[in-house]
Amino acid sequence: MDIFKKCLDWDYVKQLRDNDTYPYFNPLEEKLGTETTVSSTKMIMVGSNDYLGLSNDSRLIEAAADATRKYGTSSSGSRFLNGSLILHQELEEELATFLNREKAIVFSTGFQTNLGAISALIGRNDVAIIDRDVHASIVDGIRLGFGKMKRFKHNDMSDLEEKLNSIPNHVGKLIIVDGVFSMEGDLANLKEIVRLKKKYNARLIVDDAHGIGVLGENGRGTCEYLDVESEVDIITGTFSKSFGSLGGFVAGDKDIIDFIQHKARSMIFSASMTPASVAATLTALNIIQTEPQRRARLWANTEKLTNGLRQLGFNTGPTETPIIPIIIGNTFQTFSFWQELSALGVYTNPIISPAVSDGGELIRTSLMSTHTDEQLQTVLDIFEFVGNKLEMISTLNQNALIKS
Repeated sequence: MDIFKKCLDWDYVKQLRDNDTYPYFNPLEEKLGTETTVSSTKMIMVGSNDYLGLSNDSRLIEAAADATRKYGTSSSGSRFLNGSLILHQELEEELATFLNREKAIVFSTGFQTNLGAISALIGRNDVAIIDRDVHASIVDGIRLGFGKMKRFKHNDMSDLEEKLNSIPNHVGKLIIVDGVFSMEGDLANLKEIVRLKKKYNARLIVDDAHGIGVLGENGRGTCEYLDVESEVDIITGTFSKSFGSLGGFVAGDKDIIDFIQHKARSMIFSASMTPASVAATLTALNIIQTEPQRRARLWANTEKLTNGLRQLGFNTGPTETPIIPIIIGNTFQTFSFWQELSALGVYTNPIISPAVSDGGELIRTSLMSTHTDEQLQTVLDIFEFVGNKLEMISTLNQNALIKS
């Protein structure tokens, strides 16, 4: 049997390309914050995770350029050996202070962060208990660590308690959830999760990739927003979203982070964050702490678009954040809707299984603090036009009523 036979027989993508409905890996010819260009078409970008609009901020660009001139384009090695710069140490110290943690360490990407941190902590005799909707990097981190995995229904605290209760007392237990769930924009029920963590003598990791910089009075994320910072053992996150850079971090008690730093394979065997990425992240961290008006503007934009879409009759699900889904519930209709929006100059992301469950297919939008009122109104007008053209607004309304 040819191991490549499954590749040759796989025609899903071929059919989408033949029908001119393939929505992925589209190269951006130009990226100017809230606007982008694809296939020579200028579009309003409402599909980026650049929540604070920092990836095009001149201060980050200058910091990245200065670091490149000083240190070169690459660290040329892993953190474990020759790839640790003074910049990495500075970022880790400032990040730990910002998050009120004893220690933080940084990885080259957010995915590598979860892969390394979780696999280092989960041994063969340990159990990770995860929300069914957590990011793929969490699942892969558990698999790499050879531990057992139990999944509980999304934000279902009764199911979480049932899973915890089924694990013997002598077994190590690690609950892992996203702070903000990346597809539908809702929050983990951290107050109840903390209660159950204490009751069953478990530990808790919160991946706050979409919460840091966005939620909380000081921008420290979901744990600050829900007032459970001191009860969460470890926070992981990424710099590719509100920080407008690239990389990831894990923060917690010094002994735990020391252990991860020396056991995480994705740190030891990967080149470290580039000097440019570290310098840009340091600058972004300062902006997050000193310019709260960016968060205020982001939330004003979020309220405008969410309320506008709901008033038009779209089902935006349980979102509580700048991630605003438009739930379609059908793969073909999702691709059709995305295609019409693209043709009219609105950049969104079509999300289908397995990123969401069957029947939960959606158009994912996400906002930036730098969107203007005029841009958001244009987006709403185009959504209304496409919804009416495809005769989907009334159908989506009915689906929302059925689900409620």
